Amino acid sequence: MPAQGAPHDNPSDTPATMSETTPTPEHADAGAEASPLTLEQQFAELQAKHTEVSDAYLRAKAEAENIRRRAEEEISKARKFAVESFAESLLPVRDSLEAALATHTAKPDTPVETVMEGVNATLRQLAAALERNKVIELNPAAGTKFDPNIHQAISMVPAEQEANTVVGVLQKGYLIADRVLRPALVTVAAPK
Repeated sequence: MPAQGAPHDNPSDTPATMSETTPTPEHADAGAEASPLTLEQQFAELQAKHTEVSDAYLRAKAEAENIRRRAEEEISKARKFAVESFAESLLPVRDSLEAALATHTAKPDTPVETVMEGVNATLRQLAAALERNKVIELNPAAGTKFDPNIHQAISMVPAEQEANTVVGVLQKGYLIADRVLRPALVTVAAPK
């Protein structure tokens, strides 16, 4: 009988204990074969998914690049041809002015009334062209509250009206699509 705390010296106990804890070669091979097949299948599936995601990424990247390039082309064209519509609407005004000069050259004794009719017609054409292109005239009436965003005060004058209101317009201003193209030059009533 072995002493307490001493290791087992019985050889018959050792193989039984070992066989219980250590798998036999048949069991080891069966487990080893099942795992690699599963791992190989998982690897193949992951490779297929990776290829699919990679392909989708490359397609999305190419599409984004195409969209960016088309947008840049559109912006370039918009900048290049931004004034095309405006210029086209001004061509009849130029034609009218050239016709007036040609008429005056051919007939220098044209009555002033006829010349004034032509000038007024040309001015109406110009006003219509500006309006079509959203160029709005700023011509504030006397007594309108001074607005530094759209008016430029040239001087303050004593007047019989409320202080800081427009007394007169020296030069009309213009807006283009709610943006000041040129402020109206005005005189403003001085405080009393």
